[in-house]
Amino acid sequence: MGSLEQEVARRRTFAIISHPDAGKTTLTEKLLLLGGAIRTAGAVKARKAKKFATSDWMELEKQRGISITSSVMQFEYNGYKINILDTPGHQDFSEDTYRTLMAVDSVVMVLDAAKGVEPQTIKLFKVCRDRGIPIFTFINKLDRQGKEPLELFEEIEDVLGIESCPVNYPIGMGPTFRGVYDRIRKEVELYDEKKEQTILPAEGPEEWRPALEGLTDAVTLDRLEEDLLLIEEAGNRFDLEKVKTGQQTPVFFGSAISGFGVPSFLKHFLQLAPPPSGRDSSAGRIEPTDANFSGFIFKIQANMNPAHRDRVAFLRICSGKFEKGMETWLDRTGKPVKLAQPQQFFADSREMVEEAYPGDIVGIYDPGVYQIGDALCGTKETFHFGKLPTFPPEHFAKVRAKTALKQKHFLKGIHQLAQEGAIQIYRTEHFGNYILGAVGRLQFDVFVFRMEGEYNVELDIEPLSFRLARWLVDREIPRDALRSTTNLVVFDAHDRPVILFENEFALNWFQQKNPEIRLAETAM
Repeated sequence: MGSLEQEVARRRTFAIISHPDAGKTTLTEKLLLLGGAIRTAGAVKARKAKKFATSDWMELEKQRGISITSSVMQFEYNGYKINILDTPGHQDFSEDTYRTLMAVDSVVMVLDAAKGVEPQTIKLFKVCRDRGIPIFTFINKLDRQGKEPLELFEEIEDVLGIESCPVNYPIGMGPTFRGVYDRIRKEVELYDEKKEQTILPAEGPEEWRPALEGLTDAVTLDRLEEDLLLIEEAGNRFDLEKVKTGQQTPVFFGSAISGFGVPSFLKHFLQLAPPPSGRDSSAGRIEPTDANFSGFIFKIQANMNPAHRDRVAFLRICSGKFEKGMETWLDRTGKPVKLAQPQQFFADSREMVEEAYPGDIVGIYDPGVYQIGDALCGTKETFHFGKLPTFPPEHFAKVRAKTALKQKHFLKGIHQLAQEGAIQIYRTEHFGNYILGAVGRLQFDVFVFRMEGEYNVELDIEPLSFRLARWLVDREIPRDALRSTTNLVVFDAHDRPVILFENEFALNWFQQKNPEIRLAETAM
């Protein structure tokens, strides 16, 4: 191993985000294939052949063919240590994605060439922009007919409000797609359905035109020459400083399903993407090269190994060197914690790790002491990196075990799954009924599935009409103000009083009638 500075410099930790079906998981797999981390791609579409996407390890994900939970995959490539966080694309699981974005140094945004910027992409992009995370755009499915490249650039700039700068440019599209022209390396990368890579050096049209004649028609070549000239004269100049602050996105074209354009994208990305950088904390700026170890928990997952019923906390290392068995201090409690069983991941497979460095994601055994957002420090002088984002639930359901004999398992299951952050649990004041809250309805399906599969508890679940949750800032329950069928008082996992409202109208009515009562969208 090299010095701390060398190890930090060679790390790239990034998330892949997209709208569902844009090709995010397929791109992830092609990157893993390039790195030699897997031998065959288990495309989601090949479910009938029992080949599942490597990063979609949960049984329900395999059945539905969608990513439900963020996966962590780590591998070496050309001297770089790469940490990929593959995130759920479906909006019902966006809360997991938002937290994951707090643990990365850059983001790869996958767009479908035919659909452009889609609603879920906008939401995820906003989180990246608010944090100033560098964003790299991969426009996918060029082997199918899609929108014109110039139209896509305009859409990125108008809808997302970020400058775009194409690193490569497509030669044709759909049936006329023949490859891309790399504007930085000044070379043509030819598309071959047999997946044989052919690269032709070409400084300008006087070189690439003769090379492409016979491979495509004159109309395609004329369009390519016109578009490249227009981009050179009127397009945005590539500016690495703007890229680093999230103001400009380098754009790449390719086809993840065929693997075309993925190797050249990865090479460019590794050179342009930033290594782990400093983070603000309650003790000031913490640089990754600081000798004092620190990190934070951004995800907790129960029962990754059903045979052991274990809980794993995902730790993003922020500074210093991590060593197996090291003693750390938990900032929230001030108590020492020994990190005795650290693991590095490849989706659901894992191996023990002896040491790790800033940018790496390490799984640590959680005996029930960690919470999402917790900071771990190498000395007793602890600090924290601030709260991770939480989102008020928009869907609610009453839940109970079908069989009273399973009550003990039921309580263990709902509390453990709630600690992962995907759902929130509340209990009613008088009867002690349990109510689930989630950002998306599909979370309830996942909850029911996992309670049955992991805790052997069948559930009765009854959807409720409430749509908004508001915490009582002063914690005093206004009895007279709550005599209404459009709201309900419940208590969260920390016994803080919460009012559930049926809709915005009910909330506004309550606030107009009770201006002295202070409400908050998230727990204080």
